[in-house]
Amino acid sequence: MRRPSKDSSHKLSAESQRLVSISQAIVQAASRIEERAWERQLDTQLQKLLKTGHQDTIDTTLNELFKEDLNAYDMLMEGVEAVSESSIMVDQHEGVETTYQALLVAAPILAWTRFSIASGTIPPDILSTLSAHFSAHLLADGVRMSMAPTLFAIDQLPRTHAETYAATHKLAQAAYKGTTIKPIAKPAETAPFLADTRYLLVAVVAPMNAPLFRWQELQHQTTFPLERANALEQWRVQASDTVARLLPGCGIELLLPEAYYVACREADKLIRPVSIRAAVHYLTNTLGVEASDLRAVIAGFGEESAEGQIDEYRVAFTMRQDTDVIYGIVWPLYGQEDEDGTPVEGLINAGITGIEAQKAPLEEIMSHLNEAGITHVKRHNERFVAEYCDDCGAPLFADPTGELVHAEMPDDAPAGNEHFH
Repeated sequence: MRRPSKDSSHKLSAESQRLVSISQAIVQAASRIEERAWERQLDTQLQKLLKTGHQDTIDTTLNELFKEDLNAYDMLMEGVEAVSESSIMVDQHEGVETTYQALLVAAPILAWTRFSIASGTIPPDILSTLSAHFSAHLLADGVRMSMAPTLFAIDQLPRTHAETYAATHKLAQAAYKGTTIKPIAKPAETAPFLADTRYLLVAVVAPMNAPLFRWQELQHQTTFPLERANALEQWRVQASDTVARLLPGCGIELLLPEAYYVACREADKLIRPVSIRAAVHYLTNTLGVEASDLRAVIAGFGEESAEGQIDEYRVAFTMRQDTDVIYGIVWPLYGQEDEDGTPVEGLINAGITGIEAQKAPLEEIMSHLNEAGITHVKRHNERFVAEYCDDCGAPLFADPTGELVHAEMPDDAPAGNEHFH
């Protein structure tokens, strides 16, 4: 569940009120038939708003529902994500009308390095190779696809549902017609991190109700978890070397390509432990010390007005016998992690037998620190207000005494990029 911005509310417009009413009607529907009828109405309203770029109307409605009706909020959020990452196209050929469905898919790549993580335009030969592997190992027979010619960093992805809607339709048209699209002329600047995610964006198109992915095909429906796992393994085996050419000097891990928002959320969660390992590796190699010579300081942070709610943990690193913070990473919380320690999605994906294996965020952070060789850990029970450096915008970290400070590498450390994640 995404948190909306905490803007002050004002009187809802007629369009916002319509979204509220339909979302609440879906929640209260007494049958699947009624529920789907309301969902079609919601999709129609959202299509109009997204096509005309009225993101503000959607955001205002989400803000209001977040405060007043969480069930309806979840329903509206699910609807706006679905409409912005998918498309329905109707084609007429020789008097025969065919309806096609399109889905925007993200293929996340976890990357870590001591240097820099590349992004930007994908050369045509690499794009062709990746497209061939993507189609051969992940998609159902007959599905058309178009891969954007850009390796996206988080800051270069669509920022709003309206932008996602536009990207979906642009790529879907290219997939259906077999045409190409141009790379982004001036991609947004990206902050240099030791561990970060990169994304391939792909639109997949098939006749309405036909399978999109290989594991949806009829012959795999009784064993679809195995087929999904096999598809991911083949994607990794066949595409990793090609992806590595785009990310020189980086360790990489390819995640399962899935619907845009699900894939992005999963990558956001899985990059967190990678950032801990990358930070410890960087510090031990740069400073010439052992992991046991370092200390980690964990503190919870949130907005000033959030009444005790923790939005993220910040992990500061110091030398074991010193209080100066030399490095830091941010561990953001997603879903219900701030409420009971376990994202709902995680429980569902793990199944009943996986519930006991789920860890609260602090336990997970501690576990990854210990695995990386950090044995001395200080935990602050106090919740801090999230503050940032006025000069560079970097997050401030709690030192062992509880003072919020800027992370600074020692003066005698080898020159290099300062990273925060």
